[in-house]
This record gives sequence, C-alpha cells and structure tokens, in this order.
Amino acid sequence: MNLVERISRVWNSMLSSPEMIIALVVSVVVFTVMYYYMVKFLFDNNSGSMVMLFCFSMIIGAAILSFAGEKINSAIYLIIPAVFIIAILVLYSMEIKRIIWTHKNAKLADLKHGDGVSYDEERIQKCISEIIRALQNMSKNDVGAIVVLSTGNVPSQILDSGVKLDCDISSELIESVFFPKTPLHDGAMIINGTKIVSAGCFLPLSQNVDNIPKDLGTRHRAGIGVTETIDVMSLIVSEETGIISIARAGKITRYADTEALKRVLANYYWQELESARK
Repeated sequence: MNLVERISRVWNSMLSSPEMIIALVVSVVVFTVMYYYMVKFLFDNNSGSMVMLFCFSMIIGAAILSFAGEKINSAIYLIIPAVFIIAILVLYSMEIKRIIWTHKNAKLADLKHGDGVSYDEERIQKCISEIIRALQNMSKNDVGAIVVLSTGNVPSQILDSGVKLDCDISSELIESVFFPKTPLHDGAMIINGTKIVSAGCFLPLSQNVDNIPKDLGTRHRAGIGVTETIDVMSLIVSEETGIISIARAGKITRYADTEALKRVLANYYWQELESARK
C-alpha cells in the first residue's frame, strides 16, 4: 500500500465519527501553531538552514513511508519534530532564556515599562551626556564599571541583589558608585530610562567562554552574561585598560568611542524605551 492509499484510509477513518473529526481539527491546529512558532523562532535567529533541514527531513520521512509501506510506522512524523524541538532547546537555550526573561510580566520585574521615563528631549539629551561623561572619566582613570540599560525588564532577583537608588542620572553619582573600594563598585548599575534604579547588583556570568577573548575578566563575563538571558545592553569599562565595551545579545563590541556611545544611547532612549512603553 503506497503513501497516498494509507493517507486516504486514515483520512476516511477519521471522518467516520464526530469525535474523530474534532480530534483531527484540534491536531491540525496544534501542529500548525507549533510549527509556525518553531519556524518563526529559527528565522528570527538567522537559522533558515535549520528550517530547510527540517523540511528536507520531513520529505525524506514521507519518501521512506511511501516506499516501505507497512514496514515503517507512521510515528516517524512525530519523532522527527520531537527530535528537532529537543535540538532547538539545546542549541538555542540562551535565546529561549532571553525570550522568557523579557516577557512583559509584572511578576518578573519590580518596575513596569515606562515608569520613571521622561521623553522630554532636553532631559534625554542630558542623560546621554551624563552617562557618556561618566564612562569617559572612568575610562581615563582605569575605573572598572558595568552600566546596564534596561526597559524595566530586569528580574527582581538581580535588582534585590544590589541597593535600590531610584534617583536621577548624573555623572558624579555614577562615578562615585564605581569609585574603587566603595561598597558598590564591584556590582552593576541598572538604569531604566532617566532613573538609576539599583547599584551593586550581581549579574549572571556568561557561559559562552569559548567566544570571549581570554584577556577579558569576570566584569566582562557578567556584562555579557546578563545580555544573553535578558534583552538589555551593557556598557562596560575595563579596570585594567580603560577600554569601553558595549554588550548586546551575548555579543561584545570593544573600543567604543564617543560616537558609538551616542548611537547606542540614542537607540536606547528613542527606540527601546518607546517600544517598551507600548
């Protein structure tokens, strides 16, 4: 019996009763939604080749069923998707964590999107200038620092690990927090909009050590690590070299100059925060 005849027989049996029709409709809807989100996730993460591999495997499975007939169980159509889902969970664990953490759920964040955020252009420009001035001053003096730019999506576990400040942004305050030997200098500062939310926070370290240059230490691993699981940006100043780096989505860009910092901060204030508020 070829594949077409087997499908025809299964189809006729499914239409033999209302219960089977309902089960068929539910199955089609569930698998359609599951495949849609799986394919969308892969395309969003620049993994079109994985989609092609999945489709190719399904075609091969259909060919095997067609030629082998009754010798092969049709459960292969369940096994193949299951294998791919497991592979996706393993290969894209960091991306999946980021999606989970950045879901707009009030239970995961102490601050709601848009709280404390002013979209007054003059105030935003002042915040950008203050942050850049602080980073450059710390860079000149080889003072280590991590500044995390959030949209209110940092989990309470991280915020609670530091000291809550909830104060306006100023270069003097940022520099004083990271001044060596002060109680909060080893932790990270969390900024949400025009407010410094917390300081001295502990961040998760990056586990992707193979792709991090060997000369980068714990501060950089922490700055990269938080961006692997949460949709935030980190601005990192090296204590050893004074080099300013920008981390986003698990990737780090070193030697950030004034123009690069202006672009990043402008994107944060005029795009990221505006999007988060909607």
